Amino acid sequence: MRSVVLAMAIAMMAPALPAQEAGNPGIEATINRQMEAFRAQDVGTAFGFASPAIKRLFGSAENFGQMVRQGYPMVWDPGTVRMLELREVGGALWQRVMVTDRAGATHVLDYRMIETPEGWQIDGVQILPRAGVGA
Repeated sequence: MRSVVLAMAIAMMAPALPAQEAGNPGIEATINRQMEAFRAQDVGTAFGFASPAIKRLFGSAENFGQMVRQGYPMVWDPGTVRMLELREVGGALWQRVMVTDRAGATHVLDYRMIETPEGWQIDGVQILPRAGVGA
């Protein structure tokens, strides 16, 4: 399932517009609240921050939680979370987030965000390669 989310992210790659100077408090709050829910192992609440497309893709909070536990352990049990730049890429908003996991390893992720009538929701997450590591 992670590959599906990653494929969605790669499909949206396009030349990025400059990063926005100030973050978006609504976007940051959505990501932080989902991380808090994962810390508490409250998968139902965490699933509520996912976009309708992600909810359809996984079908249930349990499926979603299993994917996060297996594919995004740094999100399932984050240590510290720091919001970095917010960018627009191909018409989509991407919030870059630095997560230090409980073992002290640092991870950088891109969260694709959409605004819905219910507020900001997470429409995909991409783990970025570590600096200096090539494929």
